[in-house]
Amino acid sequence: MCVIPVLDDLRSKKSPDKVQSLETLVAAETGGPPTGKRKLVRLSLRHLERRTRIGRTTVRRLLLARNFSLKSNVKRLTGPPSPDRDRQMRLIRRETTRFVNSEQPVISVDAKKSELIGDFKNEGQKWEERGMSEEVSAYNFSSDAKAKAVPYGIYDIAQNTGHVEVGTSSNTARFAVDSIRRWWFLFGMFIYANATRLLILADSGGSNGCRPWLWKKMLQEFAKETGLTITVRHYPRGASKWNPIEHRLFAMISKNWAGYPLRSLATMLARIRGTTTETGLTVTARWNRQRYRTKEKVGKEKKKTIRLRAHNVIPKWNYTITPNMKK
Repeated sequence: MCVIPVLDDLRSKKSPDKVQSLETLVAAETGGPPTGKRKLVRLSLRHLERRTRIGRTTVRRLLLARNFSLKSNVKRLTGPPSPDRDRQMRLIRRETTRFVNSEQPVISVDAKKSELIGDFKNEGQKWEERGMSEEVSAYNFSSDAKAKAVPYGIYDIAQNTGHVEVGTSSNTARFAVDSIRRWWFLFGMFIYANATRLLILADSGGSNGCRPWLWKKMLQEFAKETGLTITVRHYPRGASKWNPIEHRLFAMISKNWAGYPLRSLATMLARIRGTTTETGLTVTARWNRQRYRTKEKVGKEKKKTIRLRAHNVIPKWNYTITPNMKK
């Protein structure tokens, strides 16, 4: 956009004194970081209109003529990358290939962001007849929700299938491992009848993070219950988007329920179960009614019972838990 013709057009229609005062005010209120070329106007259109007595439309045109536009924050900063990031990603790729080739199960796990169940707006759009848009609440108050749903997903990499446990309690490590347990006894033990090992790919934070001892304790109980040797490899901080469940399962679920208000748990479960892709993805879902206690601690004596072997390479993100409790 050419600045001079626009400003001349504004001056021809408005009082030259007002336009000049607006330009002076915008120049005075233009700032930005000490380093870099990014500039911003500190005042809103409402304040500029009030102080210059020029309509907001004219103020907006002036800002556009000066190469300003309305911006919002963009989530991109993840902090300094770990020096072990690339090495860990290579380890995950090699281990995944090794397990799949030996017909041992590999699952990618994570919790999707919680959703309010009720008459709330769900982002996205869907095709409808004209004049048939669904009406929802103007505000998303959690007190008006029927429930707060926490979807925890298990994505089977080799089978291209997903299972989602929808909890209405808290996203805890016990809930995470219970979800994996449910997947195993519903599907995994039949698909991988001869399996002796299980590889879990998880983020490094949250209920299935690399630090919580409750996550490791629950995996120990699961290993003892099933006889599986469980290897866990965590994605580095800021690399969770590479976790397969994010783009192969959760992204597809979000597309399938986009624009549909999640008015009930039944609606949510139906939209999850109806998620498919051209590559053959199928998804199952179940409502987990159990209540989970938060801030559950693991004492020193309990930690000693966990048969955990940290790997030599990046041990904080890689470890194996065996079912045999004997030293």
